Amino acid sequence: MQFGQVANFKTNSNIAIEKIPIAINSQVKNSIRIQNAEEVDENFHSRYNCKKKTYRYVIDNSKYGSAIYRNIAYHMPIPLDVKKMKKAIKYFEGEHDFKAFKSSGTSSKSSVRTIYTANIVTEGTSIGIDLTGNGFLYNMVRIIAGTLVDVGLGKIKAEDIPKIIESKDRTKAGKTLPPHGLMLLRVEYS
Repeated sequence: MQFGQVANFKTNSNIAIEKIPIAINSQVKNSIRIQNAEEVDENFHSRYNCKKKTYRYVIDNSKYGSAIYRNIAYHMPIPLDVKKMKKAIKYFEGEHDFKAFKSSGTSSKSSVRTIYTANIVTEGTSIGIDLTGNGFLYNMVRIIAGTLVDVGLGKIKAEDIPKIIESKDRTKAGKTLPPHGLMLLRVEYS
C-alpha cells in the first residue's frame, strides 16, 4: 500500500531522474522507500503548493487488539456505534472555524479550514476516519477522531457536533487520540 507522502529538494546531481529513487533507496533505512521522482518548477514546494490532503485515522475496534497492527491503529476494545459516527462525521464537512479541534500552542494565524469530504470506512473490526481538506491544524484529525469515538461510545450526540464547532472551545471536543493511528493517504496539487 502506498501513501501520499511527497517531498521536494533541489540538486545539481547528474543522476537521471528515473534513477533517483534507486539512488536514494540504496542510502536510506528500509522504513523509507522512494517510489517515484519527477522534475518540477523551481518554485514548487511540496507543503505550500498542496491544494488538498486526505488523512485517515484507523481504529482497531476488536476486543483484544492486534499484534500486527498495534503500531498503525488505535485500539478501542469497547464496541463503537459506527452508524452514529457516520452521521456525526458529516457535520465536519464544509468551511468552519476548527478552533475547538486544535491543540493549544498551534502557530496557525487562522483556524478556518475546509473539509471537502468526511467519511467512515469499515472493514471487519477496523474503522477508518477519512478527512479530505484544504489544510489541517495541529492534531486536528486526531481530535476529530477522538470526538467521533466519544460519539460512538454515546458520550456525545452526533447532533452536538455543530454546537462544538461553533463553540470554538477545545474542552467541548473529544480527546486527542494517539499518533500511531494517523496516516496521510493522499496529497493533491491541482
